[in-house]
Amino acid sequence: MTPLENELIVLLHVIIASVLSGLIGFEREKIDKPAGIRTNMLVGGAVTLLVALGEIIVSHYQMLGFAEFITADPARIIQAIILGISFIGAGMVLQVEKEGEIKYLTSAATILFSSGIGISVALRQYILAVGITLFILFINYVLGFIKHKK
Repeated sequence: MTPLENELIVLLHVIIASVLSGLIGFEREKIDKPAGIRTNMLVGGAVTLLVALGEIIVSHYQMLGFAEFITADPARIIQAIILGISFIGAGMVLQVEKEGEIKYLTSAATILFSSGIGISVALRQYILAVGITLFILFINYVLGFIKHKK
């Protein structure tokens, strides 16, 4: 595969992850919650890009002959992504003292799942990415509807 073809595949993966994550963000935005369509799209796409770039960096150093000097651990890239996304989620959560409740936990969890979708797409786990997207939409729409019916 040529470098151009590889770049186009990464770009396609970023777009796929952004669209899937955007579907989740659409539900959040529709009910006027934080972290709507754009935020989820950016998170899903960025995570896909970062995971893909991690693979590209490892390949690049191997090609240059530095493989024996550099140890690559893809799990550390994913760990760093999850940590960063957790900070975004934590910044979204709001405690309302007068009402004695915590708000926007579902939106924060949705952002975390968007990052999981991005990782799935980057690792070419398309069925998993689509399945998780549908599952999160089920949780947010159906279970959210049931909660508000009480």
